[in-house]
This record gives sequence, structure tokens and C-alpha cells, in this order.
Amino acid sequence: MFTGVYTAIITPFKNDRIDYDSYHSLLERQIKAGVSGVVPCGTTGESPTLTYEEHSELIRKTVEICRGKIKVIAGTGSNSTKEAIELTEHASKDGVDGILSVNPYYNKPTQEGLFLHFQAIAKSSDSPLMLYNIPGRTAVNLLPETILRLSQIPNIVSVKEATGDLGQMSKTISLVPESFTVLSGDDNLTLPLMAVGGRGVVSVVSNIFPSRVKELVDSFSRGEIQKAKEIHYSLLKLFSMVFIETNPIPVKAILNWMGYCTNELRLPLTALSEGRGREELKSLVNTLRENGFE
Repeated sequence: MFTGVYTAIITPFKNDRIDYDSYHSLLERQIKAGVSGVVPCGTTGESPTLTYEEHSELIRKTVEICRGKIKVIAGTGSNSTKEAIELTEHASKDGVDGILSVNPYYNKPTQEGLFLHFQAIAKSSDSPLMLYNIPGRTAVNLLPETILRLSQIPNIVSVKEATGDLGQMSKTISLVPESFTVLSGDDNLTLPLMAVGGRGVVSVVSNIFPSRVKELVDSFSRGEIQKAKEIHYSLLKLFSMVFIETNPIPVKAILNWMGYCTNELRLPLTALSEGRGREELKSLVNTLRENGFE
């Protein structure tokens, strides 16, 4: 169902409001690059600081711009099952192509609690659902055996895996049906995960260079392994450096340098710190752009 490159799109702000002019331009750039889709209202989109009204409006406008061109998988996760269901129902009514639902954070449910949480969300909507396993932010790990159980629910079709554990990801791939896709949640593991059966990436770096990230995934899918390796290694330093501070601080700074949006974030996130890391990142991005990266 979900394969290829899905960009975890940023939310641009101007004077503490969503900057829809910049957002439209960012989406058009993704469409032009031919990515499989975008994921609004995820962590990279600063979803924790969006109001309920902003969240719904942003998803609706994303669908309006992208409909018929690329897919929209809307982030509707919450650590309250009831709230996650409400967000999912609203997004589904707006015509999204899928839902991204993250592990409930902070309250640390058991595996049975995770199963029942995602089962309830899936039952609330006919939209295809992508699970999002990111223990580093949620303090709970969605285990392969639980993903297997969830994969038996017809509209739970994929998982964004951000454990950083290729062994666990491989076990998940070995257990789930062929139709259930596992995508990387970490840019630097896109190629390694595809080598063991992953089917793409939900990417941060594709905010910056969507065409190049798409070329990486497409090359591997066509069997052009050497080309995929070359692209992977050409981006490897950037994969690391976009996390020199908490995501999306660095990627938003880069897009500001490139002229696509302001560098405005909402508290408690702050702008990228001054210093050597910032200058090294800026130099790296400039070098890649000079070498034709898009």
C-alpha cells in the first residue's frame, strides 16, 4: 500500500501563524520531485504545538493541494485513544490517503494496551493506517509480535520504523504479510532497511533534497544497487547532521537558508544554535547544492 518516499513535511510559521504561502511552495516542490507522498502534522511538522483547529486546517489544505498528485498520510496520533480517534475521523473526512499513528507517549502502555489502542483507531475509520514506532520519543517499543497481530487488521497496512534496530526491523519483516510494508523512519537506515526487505522511507532529508532521496529509493527498487549506495554515501553526512539538534530545528534552518520559509519555530523548540556545527551544516548544504543536489 505505502512504498517509496514520504516526506515528513515541516510546518512553516510566520508571526506565530501557519505560513500557507510558504507551505504551498514546499508542497509543490515535493510534487515536482515526484515523491510518493507527504506526511503533515508529524513530529517534523511540530504537531505537538499545533492547536486542534490548526491541525485540522493544515491537513485539509494539504489534501486540497496534493489531491490527485501525491498521497497525503496525516499524522493523527495521540496518547489519548479517544483524541486519536477524533483526529483520525476528521482527517479521513477531509480525504487523506492514509493515517500515521504514533505509539502513545508518556503513559507507557503495555503491548496489549498498544494493540487495543491501534485496533480502536483502525476501527474508527476506513483509511489505511501506518503505525509509527519511535521508542526514543514515546518511551515504549511496539514489538514485532504486536505488529504481526495488528497487521491482521485489514486497514493497518504499514509501519514507520524508527527504533534504529535493524535486527528488530528484520524480525518484523519476517513475520508480517508481504502486503504489509515496513518503511524506515530514519534517513540513514533507508538503504540498509531496504536491503532486508523494507519498502521506502518517511524522510526528513527529503524536505531538503526530495529528488535525491527519491532517486536513492528508486535506484534500489530497480536493482541498481551500486547507484543506490553512491547516493546513500553522498547523503550520509547530511543524514547525521540534520539531527545535530532536535528535529526539526536543523531542517527548518536549512530551508530558511534555501529561501523556502522563515526560521520560526514554536516553543519549547528554539532556532539552531550558533557555532561550529551550524556553520559546518550550512557549508555542507551549500556544497551539495553546488553539486546539483535537488
